[in-house]
Amino acid sequence: MRVVVVGATGNAGTALLRALHAEPRVTSVLGMARRLPDRNAEPYRYAEWAPVDLSAEDGAVVDQLSEHVRGADSVVHLAWLVQPNRERDLLRRTNVEGTRRVADAVARAGVPHLVVASSVGAYSPVDDDGPRREDWSTGGIPTSHYSVDKAAQERVLDELEAEHPEVTLARLRPALIFQADAAQSVVRYFLGPLVPTQLLRHGRPPMLPLPACLRLQAVHADDVADAYRRVVLERAGGAFNVAADDVLRGADLARIVGHGRLVELPPAVVRAALAVAYDGRIVRADPGWLDMAMTVPVLDTSRIKDELGWTPRRTAAQSVADLLDGMAAGQGTGSAPLRPASPRPAGASVLPLRARGDLRIPDTMDRNLFGLYLSEHLTASTAGVGRLERMTRAYRDTPFHAELAEVTEQLRGERELYRDLLDRLGVPRRRYRQVVAWAGEKAGRLKLNGRVVEQSPMTMVFEPEMMRAGVLAKIGGWQTLLEHADEIGLDPAQLDELIAQAHQQIDVLARLHAYARGRAFRL
Repeated sequence: MRVVVVGATGNAGTALLRALHAEPRVTSVLGMARRLPDRNAEPYRYAEWAPVDLSAEDGAVVDQLSEHVRGADSVVHLAWLVQPNRERDLLRRTNVEGTRRVADAVARAGVPHLVVASSVGAYSPVDDDGPRREDWSTGGIPTSHYSVDKAAQERVLDELEAEHPEVTLARLRPALIFQADAAQSVVRYFLGPLVPTQLLRHGRPPMLPLPACLRLQAVHADDVADAYRRVVLERAGGAFNVAADDVLRGADLARIVGHGRLVELPPAVVRAALAVAYDGRIVRADPGWLDMAMTVPVLDTSRIKDELGWTPRRTAAQSVADLLDGMAAGQGTGSAPLRPASPRPAGASVLPLRARGDLRIPDTMDRNLFGLYLSEHLTASTAGVGRLERMTRAYRDTPFHAELAEVTEQLRGERELYRDLLDRLGVPRRRYRQVVAWAGEKAGRLKLNGRVVEQSPMTMVFEPEMMRAGVLAKIGGWQTLLEHADEIGLDPAQLDELIAQAHQQIDVLARLHAYARGRAFRL
């Protein structure tokens, strides 16, 4: 059996690749994604790969898809763009029209089976806790753009069923999908770089504020993958709700996340606070996500259990706990949206500069002053690379060597990205400033007994603190660019990634400083 997975590098896609690899009846898998993963890494090395951009504005996407899916026994469509949250046209084109393109390609290529990732968010709102089966209305929640687009996706699938009855169509409507490997994508998509999730590795919060009457269902990504596997193998059709059996309330979440103390707040107050945080770019989730969380129905999952024998192996509580552990560890796999802020493969810390058309310094800004600011920021980044190289050598025989080597590679990537940005904006580099920074680093070397050494005895204490100050300044630079991203033509999501990466760098340097301080004065 040959299976094509569109959107194979995301949360559910990564888990599905693992499930398909373990299934002996599946003989080949083609993964498709906008940005391809490391094909030597697990589980991506078990699939063939082809790129696809469902949001492309040219008319060749359906033709390309048709060629790739021809001969497949089943196509599983998982691709869904969550961010950039503020670009509704892009989200609609990728998600709703992207689904239409996949459906058209499947029909044109004669594929007999299409499985599509819908969502609990497609359902119309409710004001009770009664479980709803798959025949509940899929009108969506009007104030949630995600829900509106999921409902629109359902209409596209209705059209496919009416026009191409020869295609067996399945729609899976899962609850929230969690796994440790999705931790950093959840942080990036919904929380943003200013929410200090890295503190979870040092302990859990003493209390958890939540909107009153919140209740949610969740399911582990591996259980969702098992549901997709069963649907593919049985060539099942129709809609299937997928969720773990337990429904979590505020008190349950407080016990999982913290120390059991729940602070319930009026939903209207939480919504107003979320709106302020979203408008201020503190968080990336808009209030529509809260509206959806408060009004989606509880899922009745009896159909998939009765007809396909599916049973969740993890509870919703275990799935949430797994996600939190992943957040604390900075865990994640996959393509850029799912890749962790740390750790990353050496040399792959920063993606090439992502722009939206031609980059420019807008006429409303002082070009010389802004150019000077960017050039000074590049100078600080250049100086930090040399210092980190010395620190990496100095800590070769410590537990921090690998992390410092990784941060060094990240800074090298950031430096090249910044140089690319300056060149494309037409900003001259202040090379004399870079020479001064280089000379300052060289001056930090000492000659003892006629031999040049890399650091004084106190370097291991002072340099981590000096680097932390530099990274904090760098965060300010990224945040400045984020504030003006739309005017300049930059991708805000990439700047969020860089800010999140910088916070991880600060965490490494803080732990290193504590390590060095505890050993500096021992005999």
